[in-house]
Amino acid sequence: MTSHVKNTLVTTAAIAGALAATTLFNTTTVKADTTSSAPVTTTTSATKDTAIASAQAKVNSASAAVVSAQAAYGSASTAAFDAAAKTAAASASAAATSAATSSAVANAQAAADSAATAKSTADANLAKAQSNAAATSRAKSMTSAAVVSAQSAVASASAKASDADSAVASAEAGQTVTANLMKSDDPTQASAAQQYFATKTAIVKLLPSGQVQITIPLTSGLKFLKEVSYNGVDATFTKTGDDSAKITFTADPATSYTLAMTMDITSVMPFMPIMHEKALLDVDTTIFNGLLAAKSDADAVLTSAQAALSTAKINAASAAQVASNAASAATAAATVASDASVVATSAATNLTSAQAANSTAQAALTSAQAAQSAADAVLATAKANLDSANAALTSAQAELKSAQNIVVVTPASSAASSASSATSSATNSAASAATATSNVASSASTTTVTSAVVATPATTKKATSSTPASSTTAKTLPQTGNENQSALVALGLAILTLGIYPMMKRKHA
Repeated sequence: MTSHVKNTLVTTAAIAGALAATTLFNTTTVKADTTSSAPVTTTTSATKDTAIASAQAKVNSASAAVVSAQAAYGSASTAAFDAAAKTAAASASAAATSAATSSAVANAQAAADSAATAKSTADANLAKAQSNAAATSRAKSMTSAAVVSAQSAVASASAKASDADSAVASAEAGQTVTANLMKSDDPTQASAAQQYFATKTAIVKLLPSGQVQITIPLTSGLKFLKEVSYNGVDATFTKTGDDSAKITFTADPATSYTLAMTMDITSVMPFMPIMHEKALLDVDTTIFNGLLAAKSDADAVLTSAQAALSTAKINAASAAQVASNAASAATAAATVASDASVVATSAATNLTSAQAANSTAQAALTSAQAAQSAADAVLATAKANLDSANAALTSAQAELKSAQNIVVVTPASSAASSASSATSSATNSAASAATATSNVASSASTTTVTSAVVATPATTKKATSSTPASSTTAKTLPQTGNENQSALVALGLAILTLGIYPMMKRKHA
């Protein structure tokens, strides 16, 4: 029992004792009034005792109900106090958590938004880098194909240039072709000098200038053939034997050449004069026409193809480098995008955790508030029950008081017995009041409720008389004035003792 409750009970008891004592010493003794004509209620002592006993039972039952209601109220008060404390703690925790989680949620939200933006940017850069890598890869493939094509063109041009070179080389080395000396005035008739060119061939060489060098093998008659010229230019004689030589001259490619020859056969025929004749050399040297041009063209094509190949290689190398750089950029962008995705996922997880922590704190607060509401409802019910029990106790006490104040009509010879009965009734009333007070004190000692219910002792009133409905004559009740005095003394002493004893115990404690 707390000191506060103890103090309350002691004070209540003291007040009750004082009130009882005051009532005792201020009570006016009812004296017999033989001249009174007021009607009174007539009843028997047994009936009064029955009424008192019934009322006392009701008081006892109501006192027990008050004790039980006070216990329930105390328990509900404790539960409500605990619930309020838990609610306050949950509210403080929720407030602290909300403050912390609000900042955490805001930071997590900002981080999540920033990470999402970074991821979006990284994804866009990755897509752009991948597109660029694909384009540069195609360019690389195209330049590689161009290199292959240029290489093929070079190979073809090289082959043609080689063929042209071979043809020119062969022409420059000289080729033996058919050659006949015909009469200049009749190309269908062989020239008289034909006999000295028995091989009927000529060696033709292509000169770098594009002209041809024609060599006619003179197999005999060197001693007679003194001079050979073409277009006024003497041919060159290269002796190959006593009577043989090679006669060489230079000319543009043609199908025949008119040669001027001087024959001197006077050594064998003195009577013959020196002869100046013209003979038509039938030899086709046009076979060399275009060889140099073809060679030049082939060389030019080869040079161009080689230049194209060189350019293609340069382009291919550049495209390969660009493609490599683009591929590296795409790889780097993929890494950045992957990292951004991880950061975004982590930020989203952190945001979810922060939001969950906030929700958990709010849920705990809501639960505590619900528990407090339930405890408050239980407390309100217990308070209502306590009020109802107190009301019932008050009603029972009033009923007991009414029963104790019933006037018992007895013969004059039975006055002593009536006084004794009145004294017993007063004693019972005092005992009932003491019992009710004791029950209330016991109830207060088992609960934390600071209010105590004390049964109000019955106060002595002047006897009143009433006329029974069934009586035609009113009887005057003889009254000595001492009927309730003993009961009041006992009741006052009992209550005063209940008030003083706790104070003495407290003083000696």
